[in-house]
Amino acid sequence: MWNSDRLCCFVALIWLTGCTAGGGGGDDQDGNPDGPLALSEIRSWGYQIQAVSGDRTADALAQSSYDMLVIEPTRTDFSSDDREFDTPALVQRLKSTMASDGVHRKLVIAYIDIGEAEDWRWYWTWSKEWPEDEPVPPDDWPDWIVTRDPDGFEGNYPVAYWDPEWQNIIIEGDGLSTAPIGNYVSTIDETLRSGFDGIYLDWVEAYEDEDVAARAAADGIDPADAMIAFIGRMRDYARARNPNFLIIQQNAVSLIDGHPELLEVIDAVSQEPIWFDGDATDDWEDPNGFDNRRDLEDVDFFLQFLDQFQEADVPILNVEYALGDAQEAYELSLEQGYIPYVSRRSLSQLTTTPPAGQ
Repeated sequence: MWNSDRLCCFVALIWLTGCTAGGGGGDDQDGNPDGPLALSEIRSWGYQIQAVSGDRTADALAQSSYDMLVIEPTRTDFSSDDREFDTPALVQRLKSTMASDGVHRKLVIAYIDIGEAEDWRWYWTWSKEWPEDEPVPPDDWPDWIVTRDPDGFEGNYPVAYWDPEWQNIIIEGDGLSTAPIGNYVSTIDETLRSGFDGIYLDWVEAYEDEDVAARAAADGIDPADAMIAFIGRMRDYARARNPNFLIIQQNAVSLIDGHPELLEVIDAVSQEPIWFDGDATDDWEDPNGFDNRRDLEDVDFFLQFLDQFQEADVPILNVEYALGDAQEAYELSLEQGYIPYVSRRSLSQLTTTPPAGQ
C-alpha cells in the first residue's frame, strides 16, 4: 500500500510528466532518446483508439510525456480513407519522442481485438447487415462469428476464437492479402510491419461471454484453456520476429484463476474500469461516458484477481472513466500500486482529467 505522502508525490509526478496532451517532452527535444523503459518501470500511459488519424492527434501524442501509448493501428480500417493513413510513420515519430524521464523513448503499443470481428477491418469481405429480427448471422458470414456485441457497439461480433480461420487472420495470415491496396497479411504482421513494440489485447473476455461459451461447449472446447493457448500462439509468432515484442492483456482478469500458465504468455495486464465506468459511446462529450461509480461488489471482484497478478510481479494498468471523480480515481488506483489512466469512455483523444488540484 502507498502512504499518503508518497501518494501525493506520485500524483504530482503524473501531472508533471504528461497526463495531459500538452505535457512536456515530445519530439521537439534535441538528441535521440534511449530505448524504452521496461513495462515494470513505466509510471504513466496514454490510451487513444478513436480519431487517431485526426489532424492534431499526432502532435498531441508526440508532445505528451507518457511512458507508453496504446493506439489504434488506424490504417487497418478499410471503411474510410483511414486505410491510407501512414501508421508506420506515426509509430516511428512516437518512438522518437521522450518518455516522462526525459531519457527513454515511449513504448508504442497497438490495440487489437482478438475476441471480436470488426466489420470495418481489412479482412472483412462479407456483407455488412445483420437485421435485428434475425437470430443468426447472414448466410455469407463465416460460422465462427457467434453473436452481436453485448455492449451494443455496431459492427463488432464475438467470435469462436479457437477457430483456425480466425486465428489465421490474427496470427499467420496464410493465403490472406488485400493487395494491391495494402497487402495486409495478418493482424499481428501488420503491427510488426508498422513498428509497434507490442499488442494490447481487447476482448480476452470472449472466453466468458455466454454465447461464446455455449459454442465452445458444443465444440468440446474449454474456453479458458483455448484463450490462453491463443495468446500463447500470438506471443510465439511475434517473438520469433521481434524478441522484445510485448503482450498486454486487457480485462478478463478472472482468467488467472486456476490458470497460472497465463502468466507465461503475457507481459502485463490492464483492467477497465475498476471504480468508475461510463456508458459505451464513441462521443467524447457524452455526459454518460464517465463518473458512473461501480458497486463495491464489482470492485472486490476485480481486486481479488488482480492480487494474483500483483503477487506474480506482473505490471498492472487500469483505465478509469471519470471526469468529476478523476482525482479519486487516481488515488484509489495508486493506493493499490496500479498504473492508472483516467479519461472518458470514448477514448477519442488524450485525457483532459489529470489529478485534481494540480
